[in-house]
Amino acid sequence: MARGKAWTPDRGDVIWIDCNPQAGREMKDVHPLLVLSPGAFNAKTGIVIGLPMTTAAYNETNPFAVRFDGPKRVVSYILTHQPKSFDWKMRRAKPHPMKHVPEEILAQACESLNQIIMIGQS
Repeated sequence: MARGKAWTPDRGDVIWIDCNPQAGREMKDVHPLLVLSPGAFNAKTGIVIGLPMTTAAYNETNPFAVRFDGPKRVVSYILTHQPKSFDWKMRRAKPHPMKHVPEEILAQACESLNQIIMIGQS
């Protein structure tokens, strides 16, 4: 990041976000979030739309979890059944060391989400 230029999360980035407060089966505490919304939207609105990520192994059999073998062989799961929008500035979001997911993982996550919400389908 260039000096003086404010950081803004962008599509495909992985960021840390505080999911609290939570209710019911929602994720809680600080987790990685795969950003789906583009940087221009995030900068203009202060909102980020994304999918939470976890390393909980029980997600291996979750049909709505996209497996991602990250750096250092850490297995993560992108939870496509829990899309979230957060005020990323108020929740003090920051870049995750993973930085980004590969394009094919982003595409898989978007495809899985679309199976649930069916955007563009009657």
